[in-house]
Amino acid sequence: MARVRWLTKAEERSWRAYRRMRTLLDLQVTRDLARDSGLSDADYDVLSTLTEVPDHRWRASELAARLLWSSSRLSHHVGRMERRGLVAREGCDADGRGATLTLTAKGWRTIQEAAPAHVESVRRHFVGLLSPAQIAALEEISQTVIEHLTSEERAATDPGGRRLPEALPG
Repeated sequence: MARVRWLTKAEERSWRAYRRMRTLLDLQVTRDLARDSGLSDADYDVLSTLTEVPDHRWRASELAARLLWSSSRLSHHVGRMERRGLVAREGCDADGRGATLTLTAKGWRTIQEAAPAHVESVRRHFVGLLSPAQIAALEEISQTVIEHLTSEERAATDPGGRRLPEALPG
């Protein structure tokens, strides 16, 4: 049996502080987003990701991979967003089983109205509290962990036996 490498006191304090910060920050930013725009985190993630491409259209499978969601989760959530008029789902010409998701005019207006308050919340509760050196250190730390985790994910397969995308979104 392998010997456990327990965390040092400093490592444990850092790990616990990170977990508590992440939870509190997510809760606060989520509350602000709902209060300011009526959107959930998931709504905002879908809408803002759709704005990343000029025509505001993504293949559903690619959007799910980008968000690190299952296709089922995306399909259910997009169904709710469709009923609210924020996105539209269209068949995919290249693949009869696939779908393309498009940001509607209402969805575009909604994300444009929500983004300024959301960015202000992120700035007020996170970015604005950190020095430029801390921001740089956070980016370096995040990229180190992301590179490690995405290299492990590339070697894995999902429960259906399909290979995961070669490059997971950053």
